[in-house]
Amino acid sequence: MPRFYCPPPLPTSGSFDLPPEAAHHASRVLRLREGDRVEIFDGIGNERRGVIAGISGKHVTVGELAATDTHRESPLRVVLAQALSSSEKMDWVIQKATELGVTEIQPLDTERSVARLTADRAAKRMEHWRQVAISACEQCGRNVLPEIHAPLDIMAWLRQVQDSPETRLILLPQGATSLHAQPKPQNGVVLLIGAEGGFAPAESETALSCGFAPIRMGARVLRTETAAVAGLAALQMLWGDFS
Repeated sequence: MPRFYCPPPLPTSGSFDLPPEAAHHASRVLRLREGDRVEIFDGIGNERRGVIAGISGKHVTVGELAATDTHRESPLRVVLAQALSSSEKMDWVIQKATELGVTEIQPLDTERSVARLTADRAAKRMEHWRQVAISACEQCGRNVLPEIHAPLDIMAWLRQVQDSPETRLILLPQGATSLHAQPKPQNGVVLLIGAEGGFAPAESETALSCGFAPIRMGARVLRTETAAVAGLAALQMLWGDFS
């Protein structure tokens, strides 16, 4: 069933006009017709099912709205702290992280980050990343959008989270332990992933001093985008809704 993101509030019943982007996708891209069943969601946990009641030009009306009690969020709260990478890799990480149930994404500017964002570019990239996450939610069935934060310098961010209650993990090729050796998190997980060239020594040392446990995933060195997806999947397998 096609799904469309619609900013809140959603009506609990009756009919509803899709916002312009969703209407364009429904009528021009998917070529839906009157009588086709669809789902709409608001990004904060609410979902409605309905039937297309009318299509006129750029306007699409969904009728027979009914609330659902569908819940697809993982019980494990995960913050992905991802070093900025090239635009294509970053898009891919955000898309897959959303599908894997991540709660928040914190982009980080690191010494070896390929991408460098000015304030203006960062604002544009954040809106682009949000659209990537929306599309991923439409595809995978999530009704809650992950929160994507503004990029921060890694050292400043580490100082912010050093006293946080979450279990803090950093993926390092020379990590001392595996995920299996970690106790089950009680307050969620912060997963820190480096850039294409890995962490600078000062960055990894500071992370360790801020309470991050060094984790390894196998004997091979993973690319930044692979590390993020593999790490999230492993967390969901151990403590989330993959178990």
